[in-house]
Amino acid sequence: MDTPNLDNLENQENVDKIEFTNRLDVAELQENVHLIKQQLQKVIVGQKNMVDLLIVALLSDGHVLIEGVPGVAKTITAKLLSKTIATDFSRIQFTPDLMPSDILGTSVYNLQTTEFEFKKGPIFSSMILIDEINRAPAKTQAALFEVMEEKQVTIDGNTYKMEAPFMVLATQNPIEQEGTYRLPEAQLDRFLFKINVDYPNATEEFEIILKEQALENTSKTSKIETVIKASKIIEFRDLVKQVSIEENLLKYIANIVVNTRSNSFLYLGASPRASIAILNASKAFAAIDGRDFVTPEDIKNATIPVLQHRVIVTPEREMEGLTSKQIIEQIIEAVEIPR
Repeated sequence: MDTPNLDNLENQENVDKIEFTNRLDVAELQENVHLIKQQLQKVIVGQKNMVDLLIVALLSDGHVLIEGVPGVAKTITAKLLSKTIATDFSRIQFTPDLMPSDILGTSVYNLQTTEFEFKKGPIFSSMILIDEINRAPAKTQAALFEVMEEKQVTIDGNTYKMEAPFMVLATQNPIEQEGTYRLPEAQLDRFLFKINVDYPNATEEFEIILKEQALENTSKTSKIETVIKASKIIEFRDLVKQVSIEENLLKYIANIVVNTRSNSFLYLGASPRASIAILNASKAFAAIDGRDFVTPEDIKNATIPVLQHRVIVTPEREMEGLTSKQIIEQIIEAVEIPR
């Protein structure tokens, strides 16, 4: 009978004792994300995917387009998220008669000083909720191009910087067409994520009614407490940028995005901005999960919400009922995962 090798056993014990620690300390980030989710769960039933993606976008310094039929908690979730953060909040209801100056602001002549003074519009806030963004005409939608991309507004030759953390949360109804204007591709490309919100199931529907009954005379927002400072969000964003990612995973992201440009089912593929968006979002997913490095799973989690609004399905495939999400899923399956 062979006797066990004591040296091998000792080496195995040493291996078992090795503790792998993160290069970055993401414990505080994780804790604050948990606190935000706790607050939202006081009011919001289900919609886990929407809440997760909103928080990832917040930490990735990105904007979000939320699409769903009326009454599925798009607007209220955005409002409640902003209340958990100690920062300015502004809501803009988009309508067909809304003008760019109604959003950005305008110069007003001051009779006392005999000079023009710039009066800031509602866009000058940290958290912006744009309700029914597709109800405003193209001219008004175009007013958002600079502020969403460069975090600044240029009016009358003067440039005004937005205060961090600046984030736009926009909602739209996918069903109603009358009185709506399709968002141009350049506008869609400025949103980090597009989140599709579905109906709740029967159990969730029952819980929604129970929560509404329990409210009595109190408002939903009164239940939400502010749990994080704006300065912490900026700090966490800097931390997320430091999350490491291996070169082969960068190639994995590039291969997925490049495949959207050569896919015969797609009329328009994704731009390099999409690759950067997947990179940033996957880092946030990793940090929220308690890791300081990105895995292929993080990239997969980020890919569909990043790409689904940036690609256009060919008319033939669209008539067959094929969606951009289904095509992106096929592309993800076809691209080899790095080992």
